[in-house]
Amino acid sequence: MSDFEHVFERPPEGAAADWTIPQNWAAYTEVEHQTWDTLYARQMKILPGRACDAFMRGLDALDLNAGGIPDFDVINPKLQALTGWTVVCVPGLVPDEVFFDHLANRRFVSGQFIRKPDQLDYLQEPDIFHDVFGHVPMLTDPDFAAYMEAYGKGGQRAAGLGMLPNLARLYWYTVEFGLMKEAEGLRIYGAGIVSSATESVFALDDPSPNRLGFDLERVMRTLYRIDDFQQVYFVIDSLEALKDETLKDFGPVYAALKGKDDLAIETVLPTDQVFTRGTQAYAQRGGRFAA
Repeated sequence: MSDFEHVFERPPEGAAADWTIPQNWAAYTEVEHQTWDTLYARQMKILPGRACDAFMRGLDALDLNAGGIPDFDVINPKLQALTGWTVVCVPGLVPDEVFFDHLANRRFVSGQFIRKPDQLDYLQEPDIFHDVFGHVPMLTDPDFAAYMEAYGKGGQRAAGLGMLPNLARLYWYTVEFGLMKEAEGLRIYGAGIVSSATESVFALDDPSPNRLGFDLERVMRTLYRIDDFQQVYFVIDSLEALKDETLKDFGPVYAALKGKDDLAIETVLPTDQVFTRGTQAYAQRGGRFAA
């Protein structure tokens, strides 16, 4: 059983068959709204010049700084007008098949709860700040929106082929922890980075992690860890290029993967495009925000 608090084996009471629940925005407390505002203000001191242009445009388009936790009834019409996506509330982590079905139909699932004031710096379980601040601005970009829909449809296929672990690595190293080349240099677009004050700096500035060019098969072979800063980040050329990669038939990629071993996180292959060959010093010191 997971250590996560918001994990259920079946839709809990009050949830629909697709696991959605009302956001019940009026029930959020003043402390919870203040927590959102604190997190938002802290990230906005860090992200300009670090987050990609599409993310920053998305923040403005959705006005996620209107005051307190965003009301989905307010932001969804804006998002739907831009790319056809909506945000739906769920009670916690949902089964893979539910997650993929929502993505395939341009619905992004978000947790309802927000972290407590003493959890600002680290929360393993995704909350509404991670889900909405981290993920939703990117869904205002047409190419990224198409990528996420394609990922949902690909997940449904991968499940039937026994390839979900490989597909999960693609999500991890793009949607959660991806970097992108822009004219001014490397920029963040992954939600796990943009929603973290510490990893927003680490991902671009620290000498420890490898930063490697994105290659679909390579990414799908690479292991990852969920409880600390990343030891490798993969860099895409553009959101359009990422979308185009996902619209390809993954059948030949899956066939090739079945004959190859997984790659350790710190691996650098002779064929990799290397932006930064990291020292791995952070991981060697034991990680978990080691000094």
